[in-house]
Amino acid sequence: MPRDLSLTARQAVFAQETGTVFLILLTIDHSSLSSPLRFVYNNEDITSRGNTFTAFNFQIQLPSEEEDSITDVQLRIDNVDRQIVETVRSLSSAPEVTMEIVLSSDPDTVEAGPFNFELQEATYDAVQVTGTLGYPPVLDEPFPGDLFTPQNHPGLFSTA
Repeated sequence: MPRDLSLTARQAVFAQETGTVFLILLTIDHSSLSSPLRFVYNNEDITSRGNTFTAFNFQIQLPSEEEDSITDVQLRIDNVDRQIVETVRSLSSAPEVTMEIVLSSDPDTVEAGPFNFELQEATYDAVQVTGTLGYPPVLDEPFPGDLFTPQNHPGLFSTA
């Protein structure tokens, strides 16, 4: 699938050498959180579209691109701040995780994404928090979404 990149991003990708830095933004959100957790894989905080992303060390292992398979994404975050573990423990359902890629020179323009996932599983120890990110289970939704009954589809049951 083709991806539209800004002129600056295309120049950086095709240049032999560049000073342009691509940054990964990570947002963890849940209805029970007062505000989302926002991280950037960088050595300093940045502001993107009015939101401050905290500099944090994390790793994302993207799935292979095989046909006819839905694979998961692995996320590892350094466990240097107890806020992450406390947040994961306090949630009663899966939080939403959004990944975006921006340029350090223009953090308000999203070059790739947003990629939306659910945190399906999380483990942690003293060193790191590891999570499995997957897509929402849309294949588990009932089809069709409505029942065809006289109450909600009376035209199907007319006796004329």
